[in-house]
Amino acid sequence: MAGGRIRARIRRSHLYTFSCLRPSATEEGPHSIEGPGYSRIVHCNQPLMHKKKPLNYRSNYISTTKYNFLTFLPKALYEQFHRVANLYFLGAAIVSVTPLSPFSAVSMIAPLAFVVGLSMAKEALEDWRRFMQDMKVNTRKVKVHKEEGIFGNKSWQKVQVGDVLKVEKDQFFPADLLLLSSSYEDGICYVETMNLDGETNLKVKRALEVTLPLDDDEAFKNFTGTIKCEDPNPSLYTFVGNLEYERQVYPLDPSQILLRDSKLRNTAFVYGVVIFTGHDSKVMQNATKSPSKRSRIERKMDYIIYVLFSLLLVISLMSSIGFAVKTKFYMPDWWYLQPQSTDDYYNPEKPVVSGVTHLVTALMLYGYLIPISLYVSIEVVKVLQATFINQDIQMYDEETGNPAQARTSNLNEELGQVDTILSDKTGTLTCNQMDFLRCSIAGTAYGVRSSEVELAAAQQMAIDLEDQDVERSTVSRQKGKQQEIELETVVTSKDEKNYKSPIKGFSFEDSRIMKGNWLKEPKADIIKLFFRTLAICHTAIPELNEETGSYTYEAESPDEGAFLVAAREFGFEFFKRTQSSVFIHERYSSSGQPIEREFKILNMLEFTSKRKRMTVIVRDEDGQILLLCKGADSIIFDRLSKNGRMYEEDTTRHLNEYGEAGLRTLALAYRKLEESEYSAWNNEFQKAKTSIGADRETMLEKVADMMERELILIGATAVEDKLQKGVPQCIDKLAQAGLKIWVLTGDKMETAINIGYACSLLRQGMKQICITAISSDAKEVVKENILMQITNASQMIKLEKDPHAAFALIIDGKTLAYALGDDMKQQFLGLAVDCASVICCRVSPKQKALVTRLVKEGTGKTTLAIGDGANDVGMIQEADIGVGISGVEGMQAVMASDFSVAQFRFLERLLVVHGHWCYKRIAQMVCYFFYKNIAFGLTLFYFEAFTGFSGQSVYDDWYMLLFNVVLTSLPVISLGVFEQDVSSEVCLQFPALYQQGPRNLFFDWYRILGWMGNGLYSSLIIFFLNIIIFYDQAFRAGGQTADMAALGTTMFTCIIWALNCQIALTMSHFTWIQHLFIWGSIVTWYLFLLVYGMVSPTISGNAYQILVEALAPAPIYWSATLLVTVACNLPYMAHISFQRCFHPLDHHIIQEIKYYRKDVEDQRMWSRERSKARQKTKIGFTARVDAKIRQLRGRLQRKQPSLETHSPMSPS
Repeated sequence: MAGGRIRARIRRSHLYTFSCLRPSATEEGPHSIEGPGYSRIVHCNQPLMHKKKPLNYRSNYISTTKYNFLTFLPKALYEQFHRVANLYFLGAAIVSVTPLSPFSAVSMIAPLAFVVGLSMAKEALEDWRRFMQDMKVNTRKVKVHKEEGIFGNKSWQKVQVGDVLKVEKDQFFPADLLLLSSSYEDGICYVETMNLDGETNLKVKRALEVTLPLDDDEAFKNFTGTIKCEDPNPSLYTFVGNLEYERQVYPLDPSQILLRDSKLRNTAFVYGVVIFTGHDSKVMQNATKSPSKRSRIERKMDYIIYVLFSLLLVISLMSSIGFAVKTKFYMPDWWYLQPQSTDDYYNPEKPVVSGVTHLVTALMLYGYLIPISLYVSIEVVKVLQATFINQDIQMYDEETGNPAQARTSNLNEELGQVDTILSDKTGTLTCNQMDFLRCSIAGTAYGVRSSEVELAAAQQMAIDLEDQDVERSTVSRQKGKQQEIELETVVTSKDEKNYKSPIKGFSFEDSRIMKGNWLKEPKADIIKLFFRTLAICHTAIPELNEETGSYTYEAESPDEGAFLVAAREFGFEFFKRTQSSVFIHERYSSSGQPIEREFKILNMLEFTSKRKRMTVIVRDEDGQILLLCKGADSIIFDRLSKNGRMYEEDTTRHLNEYGEAGLRTLALAYRKLEESEYSAWNNEFQKAKTSIGADRETMLEKVADMMERELILIGATAVEDKLQKGVPQCIDKLAQAGLKIWVLTGDKMETAINIGYACSLLRQGMKQICITAISSDAKEVVKENILMQITNASQMIKLEKDPHAAFALIIDGKTLAYALGDDMKQQFLGLAVDCASVICCRVSPKQKALVTRLVKEGTGKTTLAIGDGANDVGMIQEADIGVGISGVEGMQAVMASDFSVAQFRFLERLLVVHGHWCYKRIAQMVCYFFYKNIAFGLTLFYFEAFTGFSGQSVYDDWYMLLFNVVLTSLPVISLGVFEQDVSSEVCLQFPALYQQGPRNLFFDWYRILGWMGNGLYSSLIIFFLNIIIFYDQAFRAGGQTADMAALGTTMFTCIIWALNCQIALTMSHFTWIQHLFIWGSIVTWYLFLLVYGMVSPTISGNAYQILVEALAPAPIYWSATLLVTVACNLPYMAHISFQRCFHPLDHHIIQEIKYYRKDVEDQRMWSRERSKARQKTKIGFTARVDAKIRQLRGRLQRKQPSLETHSPMSPS
């Protein structure tokens, strides 16, 4: 705390020229707060006043659950009976209590109650987990003013509008607050808004001057005031309001507002008064309600149910018409049925009534066509699939201890059909760490470590050369080419592979300027100035780490931190800042002794996204005034003097090389100032700073711009943006799998573009299309201009003839607001889809959700959104699949997500492995389900037609009960849980296999109807072959013919064998579990027949001793079973044999290679197949390496003729 107080003495606002303009009440009048949208009144320090109407504001309790105690039953039941099959079985269950039912009421109601109950229990469990995570947030503690200047802890959910809160360093704000004062005497505080807009650089907030004395607990004893402001709204960057305090009215703006879920940094504490709570806060206003998501396969299943229901209706109508005809014309002749004393159901005089009642009976009898157990089987399979995802050790993050988590299992198969990924940037792609890698000083490049891009390009070229060497016979020519390549590839140190940076933020390696060796360099003075610029030109605060004795830096951006660490490692350690000076410890000097130097800060012009540069004017110990400037190269080069361009050409070349290597670059320049020149300028600057009026900021920028001219170039820096581990490789693999990747970030454009380069979504040579809004008050003019930019860009892409040309679309939030309008969004989407990369920057959480909705609805393809903060919740909920990053600050994204992973890189395995498997498993499982139910259900129809549409079932009731529950359920569940067309390693080696999902190869209508046709064929074979075999001949040695029980049992045996053999043929991957379930189901059938036959005839009826006495001794029973099973499966065998021979799918080829062990015996062929098995992509690491290789080859081809010209002619 003492340390915080010492630092608090610095008036931090003096460091900022542009961020901390403080209008006073005299300069700028209070806002006009009246009319709709501006009705909120907050009585500060009087929370009880807001409990009365009309100020009855919302509590600070938040909920992200789908259901609550009251809505669970109606909403969950509605969800369940959304499913067509469940609706049908509900109707059947109601009818089952009437005499029309061919089955007992319990046999119809029990399965439905079981299926619906299980699904609802699963929904309740998943929502309970969300509720528990909400409670974690709601029960966090914060200090609240109680009375008499005493503050006590209160849970977040009990915070009310008007409460005065004390928030301490590194705590989140529990509600939207008005900043009253901070631990710094001028009311400055630093806020990290990563959860809101994704930006990592700290924002400076400032309190009103009038509330600065409220800087300790006692000061709030008698504090009161009234805030009149705007109503709750989702705009994060605006706020309009007035504070009435001590009979004065003061205007409020966004720089005094601390938003919920942002975090207090670099400030010991702040006091604030609550304005918006709970769902009224701006971050929650940006959230959308938890939607109910259903996968595409599940939605398509409804249509298949419609088809089957139509089939059911048709055969039921045929059955009822047949029954009515039989009743009218044949019933009078059937004296044994006593037609004269029958009821209405069988009355020859009322055939229409008989037909209609029989229709109801038939609809229930043929209900086996509609698979009720399909839904419960899918639920079981999905829960088990989710368990495998949760238990996957390859997706477990050791650092945070977080595994992957399937928070809902409804969407497992959707993971295998993703077309577009929409990703947040900060905390998702990046881990907010920069590494100083290279620099260019006075036209000389320093730093021998190479970036990942360069290493990969060199490695790939070496592999390509090896392949060429095998084919070439001329050894000398080969050597010449290899030497040429070596000239072009980057210099890397010998211990490249073993090197691991021991210093966070510093990966530089070059003995020429390390350890004081820079003193021996020819331009040592400029090198010293370069290092001093790094150590002086910043706004950071040093903090001594007492354990290590070294300094760490609290910087506004990771870049600044990396520069200071680099300066420290080069021997220029920044260790102290006072109100007017910075102190540098220079380890190496010409005298050989360490020196402490003080530089007096005269002015600081900080970095803004508009200026793209930062300048500090200092006076050194010799009295010399220096202007030190760092910024974007384009900005700095425009401001160089004629004699300051000495190193411009070399530096530009180095900057281009650094850009190609995916590094972030800044140029450094300086200027020596005369005392008189500085004084004159400073007078102008102070005038602008203290001026009153709306154009004050413009005047400041103009005056600053006057001084930042006639600069002399020192050099440039190159830092590697530390992405999260494995991000470039993951993006590369996903791109090879054919996925499109969009980045949606609240960060500024330059940062987003740099990250794009770092993770290979952008690269040198890629044509960037930047859509920006012009400055104009006329909205129509702005809109027309944006539409023209979009139209021109689309035209440019269409006219592009280079097949390797790649386009990247970059757009900011302001422009996006117009582009997402109804009259422009389709043109914008058309352009975005044509581009290889899309980066949207400065977007609000609401815009993220709207972009996601546009892609989802506009393309009609599956979208996946991934993010880690509260600002990503809307996007995560809007996408077909939402993935939250766990283990990063804040759990809002995880709470709203369908799946959570600890790091972005695990998305590769989640999609390419689990997604691919789950899609194929569920698709095959559903197709097989429909096949088996059609094959079984239609045999009931054939038999009924064969027996005069009597409503008679050929099978015993127990057979029918066991069919779905025991005899065919486990094999199909094992298919859905354990099936693998290829192993996980092969999925990752052959990412193009993933495209089978987005192209929906395994669940299109062709395949579905094919399986249904197979079911129809099997039903015909099973019924008619058995009828032909048993109808006209004896089946036992004693000459007895088969009765209905013998025929039904034989047919059922054939069904069990045919269906289980069919699923065995469908599977590609067997474990002992599949064998146990498939062959165990067949054995179970025979055991059941044996046991059932031994039970008393009062229970077993005609099946008494049927296996032992009737069927087992009859050879015809066994031969019929064999014949029917073979006949049923022959067409499928023929189909897959033809397909594998003449039209194999990708996984068929891989299975064959693996079966014949060609991957081990012929590595070259295996590598060739792997390189083929990736989608052609223009983004990702591989695309970048390919571009680099094309560039090197181009140079090689240009140099080859000159090499051949200079080589001596061989004697003839």
